[in-house]
Amino acid sequence: MRKLFRNKFTYIVAMTLVCAMSLAACGNKNAKAETESKKAVQDATESTKKAEKTEKIALSDGTYTAEFTTDSSMFHVNDAYDNKGTLTVKDGKATIHVALTSTHIVNLFLGTAKDASKDKAELLEPTVETVDYGDGTTEEVNAFDIPVPVLDEEFDLALIGTKGKWYDHKVKVSNATPADADASVSESAGKELPDGTYNINLDFEGGSGKASIASPAEVTISGGAATATVQWSSPNYDYMIVDGQKYMPVNTDGNSVFEIPVKLDTPMQVIGDTVAMSKPHEVEYTLTFHSDSATEVLGEDGE
Repeated sequence: MRKLFRNKFTYIVAMTLVCAMSLAACGNKNAKAETESKKAVQDATESTKKAEKTEKIALSDGTYTAEFTTDSSMFHVNDAYDNKGTLTVKDGKATIHVALTSTHIVNLFLGTAKDASKDKAELLEPTVETVDYGDGTTEEVNAFDIPVPVLDEEFDLALIGTKGKWYDHKVKVSNATPADADASVSESAGKELPDGTYNINLDFEGGSGKASIASPAEVTISGGAATATVQWSSPNYDYMIVDGQKYMPVNTDGNSVFEIPVKLDTPMQVIGDTVAMSKPHEVEYTLTFHSDSATEVLGEDGE
């Protein structure tokens, strides 16, 4: 009898332990399920936040010129394009096309380096583009079409180079302007100034104050586009950059002279490269051409 009792007692204890272990396993499964559920909710929340940011883009469908700036001197738009790229907007979604400085960056990823390393991450592939520096030299570089989730705010963009390591970066797309407005006269100025050639006063800002551009400058308007002939007070400027395009001098003797596209009545940023220092140095300037100062340049026959 005692032996039978002991066997039953042992059986009951064993069954109790089995039930306890089963409950513990169920508890672990429930805890895991709860954790996964919370993670799914967090992921959905993050996706919602990204979608809400995308909705902040409020530009009409079309093509724009926009600045593309980064947090690194090693990762930026090719110098020939003055930190600018081509922004395309369609159905509320935006993509910017930028040409880089070399072929050393082989992929980009919209997000962090950690996420870029995951399986099935959607990497941005480059296209090879030839950059013309305007001085007779060209270079093949990698260019990318980058989705833009938000304008005028930083967002994550990871990159991987030829060494095979991902790096985190912050970038920003800002100051979008219609591409077809880049070298044109403003609507109001166009009404006042028909096609022709004019002397127009300009304001000059920037640099050390040792060099300047002569005012007034001769401006030719044709088909709504304005081109200025600008003369520096120095012969040491070997090129200018306007809206990402490089322009070379149109003269070989005397002070440097350039023909560049301009906007009237709007401050415009330009770069002048001077060789007056120990090594060439690009300097930023601001030019403002005032249409209300325009006097028409007449030909020899008075027309």
